[in-house]
Amino acid sequence: MPKIDLATVPERKGVGYPTPFQEPCADRIRQRLGDASGLADFGVNLMRLPPGNWSSQRHWHSHEDEFVYVLAGELVLIEDAGETLLRAGDCAAFPKNSGDGHHMINRSDTTAVYLEVGSRDMADLTTCSDIDMMSANADGRFTHKDGSPYPGG
Repeated sequence: MPKIDLATVPERKGVGYPTPFQEPCADRIRQRLGDASGLADFGVNLMRLPPGNWSSQRHWHSHEDEFVYVLAGELVLIEDAGETLLRAGDCAAFPKNSGDGHHMINRSDTTAVYLEVGSRDMADLTTCSDIDMMSANADGRFTHKDGSPYPGG
């Protein structure tokens, strides 16, 4: 298995959400390890989440299972049922089409590092639980839940 040189994997800061939904995630840093290694069936992201930042807007996937594993620091996982503290060595799984939105917030004073794994299903529709936003893997555009585009999108 070829070793991935993390120094050569581009870092992406923030998210592509329309204004103002990107603000809580503005300093999140993602490295797409799956893309860097040519994986096609599932994606793997190395994530760094500074204090005060969210991993994403709270969301769920129609056709895509998602898994996270915390490598360093701690995060608060937020789902419909409430909050769960995740520390280094903890993991969480989110089955497709659950309708239970999730995201993580770093409420600590140090950067948290975690792996995020998903199945990359092109039929997937990501629906945000708390705001009027969704996105399809097929085109990557963010729209209102009625399908109408955001300005500039």
